[in-house]
Amino acid sequence: MNHKRILLVILLLGGALVLLPYKLPAVLASSAVQNEAAAKVAAEAVSASQQPVNATRAAREEKALQDARRQQLAEKEAALSAKEQELKKLSAKIEAQVKTLDDSKKRLDESLKQKKKTLDEKRKRMLTLLKKMRPEQSGQFLAKMQDVEIISILNDLDNKMVLKLIPYLNQPMVLKWIKENLNS
Repeated sequence: MNHKRILLVILLLGGALVLLPYKLPAVLASSAVQNEAAAKVAAEAVSASQQPVNATRAAREEKALQDARRQQLAEKEAALSAKEQELKKLSAKIEAQVKTLDDSKKRLDESLKQKKKTLDEKRKRMLTLLKKMRPEQSGQFLAKMQDVEIISILNDLDNKMVLKLIPYLNQPMVLKWIKENLNS
């Protein structure tokens, strides 16, 4: 009887050594599969001491474990592939939105430049008109405007014209304009 047990143990060890290179690395196997395999090996060891185990049965069980691991890996690869496709779609969508925003920004910048250019041209024409008017007429015209606007216009006029206009303007506003020019 002892001879049979010894032969059985040798057969099991030999089968394990032959199948060992075909196992997937432990890194790829999940802990649940590893625990399951350890439980089966322990059960096989207990059953080996109680009854003889067929080597083909052990090989079939090992193949079933490998198939389960392959199935898990295939599922993980499919999930990762789906996530990768989703990320690519989102990336393309974001890139399109960024491009749209850049185009809108360029159009807005061009519009602002054009508007500024138009306002500058209108301002120059108005200043030219004020220069051509007599100082009394220009002063009466400017007196109807707000102080901030008058100060802005005075900043754009040459000193000669300002000197001609000062007697016809609101004197507290003129003093304010002088103080601002002295402080800056």
